[in-house]
Amino acid sequence: MIVNPQLFNYRLIISSLLVVLTVLGVYSFTNYKSVKSYEEFLKQEKFLIEKELSEILTSYDDLSQDYDLMSSKLQEAKQETKNALDSLRLLKSDLSIITKFKEQLLVIKTKSKILLSTIDSLNSENLKLQKEKSYALNTIKKKTLTIDSLEETNDSLNKTIDNAGILKASSINAEAFKINNGKKKTTTRARRANAIDVCILLAENPLTEKGVKELYIQIVSPNNNIISDKGEVFFGDTSLIYSKKEVVNFDNNNLNICSTVATYKEDRPLKKGTYFINVFYKDRRLGGTSIVLK
Repeated sequence: MIVNPQLFNYRLIISSLLVVLTVLGVYSFTNYKSVKSYEEFLKQEKFLIEKELSEILTSYDDLSQDYDLMSSKLQEAKQETKNALDSLRLLKSDLSIITKFKEQLLVIKTKSKILLSTIDSLNSENLKLQKEKSYALNTIKKKTLTIDSLEETNDSLNKTIDNAGILKASSINAEAFKINNGKKKTTTRARRANAIDVCILLAENPLTEKGVKELYIQIVSPNNNIISDKGEVFFGDTSLIYSKKEVVNFDNNNLNICSTVATYKEDRPLKKGTYFINVFYKDRRLGGTSIVLK
């Protein structure tokens, strides 16, 4: 068989080209896969760095809601982390960039660890101080309650002593008289009476302060007028209209005082009815009695 040299050469060239194209295709495909894998690797590394930076930033945000400690350091660390995260998001993935941000991430993580450890330590100390403060406040509160209780007891004792030392009248009696030429004659007739005798028995009391005591006798008529009105005496914000004042020296023993209250002309003749007799020491009523005149 006769072979055409020119045809053979064409076939050889075509075969060679096919081989070359096949090799180039395999190489291109392999290179493409390698490039895609590299890009995926860079993309994954960038994602992981962004994730870690975001987590650190979130931890700082959580801290800023609960702590006032080291606020300036915390704000500085937050800003540094935020700047790194923003820069990384804007830049395209590149090995040099990823390497640079990995190094920066390592520095940020180290600072974050130190900062969080310091805050935890300060917080533990703060909790300890809060417990000590709470204990101190509770102790103060208990002591205050004890002091208040003692003061109340002391006030109660003082009041008891004061009450025990009050001047008291065991009895108060009254009787109407007709005085004529210096002679006194008992009467129950309103028209005849022109004087009322008031007898007071001050009770023995060793707790009462000894000394001069001013007693005020008040006689109130049936029409609510004061018999033998001597005027008004004031005790602070209170006042008393009285019929007679008796000054006595009390030495803590039983003391009987009888005082005659003579009526004024304008009081006579006395009206029929009930007359109320009250005895006061200063502004405190010691007691009273009453008589009926017909």
